[in-house]
Amino acid sequence: MGMPAPLLEWTAEMARALPDDGNRYEVLDGALHVTPAPRLRHQWALTDLFRRIDAFVERERLGRTMMSPADIEYSPRRLVQPDLFVVPFTPGQPPREWTEVRDLLLVIEVLSPGTAHVDRHRKRRIYLEEGVPTYWIVDLEAQRMECWRLGAVQPTLHAQSIRWQPREDTDALEIDLLAFFAGQP
Repeated sequence: MGMPAPLLEWTAEMARALPDDGNRYEVLDGALHVTPAPRLRHQWALTDLFRRIDAFVERERLGRTMMSPADIEYSPRRLVQPDLFVVPFTPGQPPREWTEVRDLLLVIEVLSPGTAHVDRHRKRRIYLEEGVPTYWIVDLEAQRMECWRLGAVQPTLHAQSIRWQPREDTDALEIDLLAFFAGQP
């Protein structure tokens, strides 16, 4: 009787070597996760959020607001592509490669039918373990956002509005979620 073959442990380097075929490849604690290109509704919501958050980030001089594709590598076993994220300004020269980006102020994932479980569980755990202070999950179907913060055991659920104040010396960003969700197709 033969021995079962060991499961393949994926690394960030292996995922980056895969062909550029329109899929998004992530390595979540050594497991490869493949996601096809997002649906139009997903991108519509993401673009709307980007505009709102980027204007605030620029005004408060917090850093840069970015969207995937982006290879954020926390370790050889952890390569993620957050939908939307804020990279803080750091002293010295700004990062030139994705491998230089690890500290994030905010990460947002917009749920898709095939990603909801991964976004709510595996990626949430990774982001919080890696020190991301605020993680939002946008549920277009339920018309609400889940907000996770470092150390929290439960998210706060928001359907009316959501507020983000990354530093005490800045104003807070408040997003009217009723208007946001009403503007989605």
